[in-house]
Amino acid sequence: MVLISAVRDYISRMLQDISGMKVLILDSHTVSIVSVVYSQSELLQKEVFLVELVDSISMSKESMSHLKAVYFLRPTSENIQHLRQQFASPRFGEYHLFFSNILKDTQIHILADSDEQEVVQQVQEFYADFVAIDPFHFTLNMSSNHIYMLPAVVDPSGLQHYCDRVVDSIGAIFLALKRRPVIRYQRTSDITKRIAHETLKLMYQQESGLFDFRRTEVSPLLLVVDRRDDPVTPLLNQWTYQAMVHELIGIQDNKVDLKNIGKIPKDQQEVVLSSEQDAFFKANMYENFGDIGMNIKRMVDEFQQISKSNQNILTVEDMAKFVDNYPEYRKMHGNVSKHVTMVTEMSKIVEERKLMLVSETEQELACNGGQVAAFEAVTNLLNDESVSDIDRLRLVMLYALRYEKESPVQLMQLFNKLASRSAKYKPGLVQFLLKQAGVDKRIGDLYGNRDLLNIARNMARGLKGVENVYTQHQPLLFQTMESINKGRLRDVDYPFIGNHFQQGRPQDVVIFIVGGTTYEEARAVALQNASNSGIRFILGGSVVLNSKRFLKDLEEAQRINRTSPNVV
Repeated sequence: MVLISAVRDYISRMLQDISGMKVLILDSHTVSIVSVVYSQSELLQKEVFLVELVDSISMSKESMSHLKAVYFLRPTSENIQHLRQQFASPRFGEYHLFFSNILKDTQIHILADSDEQEVVQQVQEFYADFVAIDPFHFTLNMSSNHIYMLPAVVDPSGLQHYCDRVVDSIGAIFLALKRRPVIRYQRTSDITKRIAHETLKLMYQQESGLFDFRRTEVSPLLLVVDRRDDPVTPLLNQWTYQAMVHELIGIQDNKVDLKNIGKIPKDQQEVVLSSEQDAFFKANMYENFGDIGMNIKRMVDEFQQISKSNQNILTVEDMAKFVDNYPEYRKMHGNVSKHVTMVTEMSKIVEERKLMLVSETEQELACNGGQVAAFEAVTNLLNDESVSDIDRLRLVMLYALRYEKESPVQLMQLFNKLASRSAKYKPGLVQFLLKQAGVDKRIGDLYGNRDLLNIARNMARGLKGVENVYTQHQPLLFQTMESINKGRLRDVDYPFIGNHFQQGRPQDVVIFIVGGTTYEEARAVALQNASNSGIRFILGGSVVLNSKRFLKDLEEAQRINRTSPNVV
């Protein structure tokens, strides 16, 4: 519960100490931070009668002196400007300012100078500068996520802004956990090195007093890695519930937009998918698709039993009982129809795009050897009219990542076939992926064929057979966590930064993936934490990827790379 409860605790403290009717004023970042951990009904219970965005509040002149304004904002210069304007002609009775991260001294002076009418009651820093989508998984929803793929010379200020945002949020995570970590990064990635250096500077120099918590015997570990070390995971189709919903429909801040899916009642067009608010989802989020269908059927059967008993209303007592239970009944009704709608829609997509066929080949490419059979399978799918363009592209990418050195001639044949079959894809995108994340750029043992131990493990897995052919892939992150558990994460691949080294096994590990996480990796972290190994892992990233978003970032980086005069 660690991340969600930390953010919930901050928001509760913000709201409960201020009595009376309140308006909560957020920015485009903090609206996500609040919405994933606090429901609207919970805000109402705290006497929040209005939620507004800080830039739209600036437009309005209507006086609301009966309301107390609670601001929760990121400490950006734009937000400080908004506050300056709003203090010039105050609309609310009181102003309570909370910032999601560390304020600069200059910003505090600007706020003090602007508050001529002395309406500001308090200014505080509450370190919740991250979107806690699950108990052990956070994201930053960064819009220009492709920047991590560009050389530093292409857009220096964009890259600086990107790194600042990551460093700020990592700082907030550790302030919320009340810990100061030792820091390691991925040797082959310039951007992870830069982020690690800047985080070290923040925690051990600029704000060393703020991070000076009571020492634990073994410091926590912050490990900064690059998405490009495992480009396979975000390219794969998913077959466990949460990951599959994001891959086929899309999840944003734990909400799923179902507007484009046939005729759906208005109250079901956007649904919440949160392990905190939905017991069925919590129990099934990591289950595979086949089991989900059975479990939903069971839930529907239970609901029908309750509906039948509700139809037998014969006495006034029965009616009173029904009215008492009605909110619960309605909630259950909404929940049943939400999950039925999503699973029905996903089944339809699986059928239309022949995803079971496609996914079998994807998993073979990701997990097993056999180049000749793989080439034949990919060629057959490229020739299949019912396979969609995006699936063809992903198959060629997965083949290229696996066999770029072994079969350049066949790879060229696949490039040509893809170009003739799916003309809408920009030429060179697969080659650009290899430039970004090919075998020469990676240090992780992505296919388990570099390390003797991994080769043996893969052979053993092959002999035992796989429980489910569609979920046999394990992300590289799984191996990384295993190495940390056994104290075997190689210093040469993941150097420490500063004069800080790890003595013994850490109890807390935060792994930040520059370029974004996936729900498959979040599942691996949750299962690892459930195994009680004595280490608590937390996963964070710049965005939560599905294959569509990963390809969009790749295309955008390729476009800028082509047009930039600074790229050699």
